[in-house]
Amino acid sequence: MRAMTYRGPYKMRVEEKPEPRIEHPQDAIVKVELAAICGSDLHLYHGMMPDTRIGHTFGHEFIGTVHEVGGGVQTLRVGDRVMVPFNIYCGSCFFCARGLFSNCHNVNANATAVGAIYGYSHTAGGYDGGQAEFVRVPFADVGPWVIPTDLHDEDALLLTDAYSTGYFGAQLADIEEGDTAVVFGAGPVGLAAAHSAWLMGAGRVIVVDHLDYRLEKARTYARAETVNFGQVGDIVLTLKKMTAGLGSDVAVDAVGAEADGHVLQHITSAKLKMQGGSPVALNWAIDSVRKGGTVSVMGAYGPLFSAVKFGDAMNKGLTLRMNQAPVARQWPRLIEHIRSGVIAPRDLITHRFPLEHIAEAYHVFSAKLDGCIKTVVHV
Repeated sequence: MRAMTYRGPYKMRVEEKPEPRIEHPQDAIVKVELAAICGSDLHLYHGMMPDTRIGHTFGHEFIGTVHEVGGGVQTLRVGDRVMVPFNIYCGSCFFCARGLFSNCHNVNANATAVGAIYGYSHTAGGYDGGQAEFVRVPFADVGPWVIPTDLHDEDALLLTDAYSTGYFGAQLADIEEGDTAVVFGAGPVGLAAAHSAWLMGAGRVIVVDHLDYRLEKARTYARAETVNFGQVGDIVLTLKKMTAGLGSDVAVDAVGAEADGHVLQHITSAKLKMQGGSPVALNWAIDSVRKGGTVSVMGAYGPLFSAVKFGDAMNKGLTLRMNQAPVARQWPRLIEHIRSGVIAPRDLITHRFPLEHIAEAYHVFSAKLDGCIKTVVHV
């Protein structure tokens, strides 16, 4: 089969790999139709995530058709068109029983902090991802959902991670009616979080980024106020002035490991790999939210130390909430919102590439060329 393969930082190509096979009775093999490139994939592409091995296939956002099922699979049939959550989970362990699918205890022998994720290095289980013609889907009875016939394919694709994660970020912020919410990052997850904040009852939504085209998208798609942190002297002071000197009620970090805004932090994390990620956006969130406020962290960070202002968070009495999103938990409500016309996740998509051009797709997405916000790969 054809598959994207990692050859080292900034290096990838499409080449032939053996087709995945059924390894367990609860496995399914899915023939991929659409995949997407996530901002988290860029951490792999840039060489920031540990134990990303040569030959690994990325891609944790994908939909496709069931090609083969193991003898123990009861809910899926060959020919079913499915959307697959980025979390791999067993559905029956201590954590899955509590809806914490991203923390499944039975799918990742390589780490205790993170569960398993398709195509996200051996730190996250070593499972090949969906930027390929075929992908093995473990625990097929509890992960994939048959795509409703009235759901647009690209909407289904964005529910496998990006939009569901942004919605979950707004949920974790515990927004109360009338709250002011600040979202750091105007990528797909940040835009989804900003849009979802209104659904949670926010009275005001502010999005912070440094790219004008993404801020324009925040204004049109999420109906948010925007601040370009590159055009203000002190972003924390600016946000305090915008909120009567108190700070916002909630803040969402939708940036994560490769945040710009502080040269030393960026170099020690993104370049020298001395930190698990540049905590610039997270520290801005901690500093700009009001005392007693809530910070929701959706941005992805690696397992290494990061210089987070935890003392400030403690002294301000902040609530910090974070996790990899258990995306399937969000699907019933999000599908309801799509059907009613409240949200349209596919409106975040700006670029589409065939699998054969995936190296260019990563370059365009990584370098933020041509107004790129979200990239879809046609397999």
